[in-house]
Amino acid sequence: MLGGWGAPVRVRPAGRGAADRVTTPTSGTPRPGRGRRGPPRARGGVRSLPDDKSPPLHFAGPDGNPTGFAVELARAACEKLGLTCTVQVRRFDTLLDALKANQGDVVAAAVPLTASLRTDHRATRPYFRWPARFAVRSDKGLPAPDPKVLAEQAVGVVSGTAHEAYLRTFFHVTPKTYPDLATAEAALRRGEIAYLFGDGLALALWIGGTDAGGCCAFSGGDYLENRYFGEGIGFVTRKEDEVLARALDDALQRLWDEGKYAELYLRFFPVSPF
Repeated sequence: MLGGWGAPVRVRPAGRGAADRVTTPTSGTPRPGRGRRGPPRARGGVRSLPDDKSPPLHFAGPDGNPTGFAVELARAACEKLGLTCTVQVRRFDTLLDALKANQGDVVAAAVPLTASLRTDHRATRPYFRWPARFAVRSDKGLPAPDPKVLAEQAVGVVSGTAHEAYLRTFFHVTPKTYPDLATAEAALRRGEIAYLFGDGLALALWIGGTDAGGCCAFSGGDYLENRYFGEGIGFVTRKEDEVLARALDDALQRLWDEGKYAELYLRFFPVSPF
């Protein structure tokens, strides 16, 4: 079953060479006592609630219709359960209120899974987590980061973030801090710092975008400590919708087993944050 994510796996899209393989998360250890479940309700469908401004997880496509990894994963889960899935876009800060007001059934958006959230809602296990990563200039030939390496190099990070706290605690470095990630990314591109530590998803979007100009790449592995970077995101339902939440969990597992998860991941993450 899908639990916390383990080590990443590398998959190769059709038509790409070995060097172009994209890293995806893996599923965790199976949970006992979770059997396959049928459709959660004898009704026509599930109303999915995303916003449309958080690519690649949920955003408006070229035709104006909502799409993204979370949106398409929700649609695939509904299809696996034999249910129709409608998508109703709401402003991000209103999603949980819309769920509570019965204006939808599932929040399929980047709402962090926390103990506070679970007090009033149910959620599936995470289908995406937020890895922290190191980025470097591709032309420098720098070694993978470790405390000894970083002690001899300039390391950048956004001030006051969990990434700064993690750097100081586990790598024992005094980083050069920046007010925001865009400023830190620009500093890396100019060569003012050797390593930049930050949110893997944001860095992946930058590395693959025009602002980076092909300057940079990831170095080393991913860091997924919950205390610093959170539990990730899952589908969120109302507290009373336990059967729906469990059915979605099982649908996610089946999508993983059948390769549909990897197919959607490759579609929306050309530069993987893992």
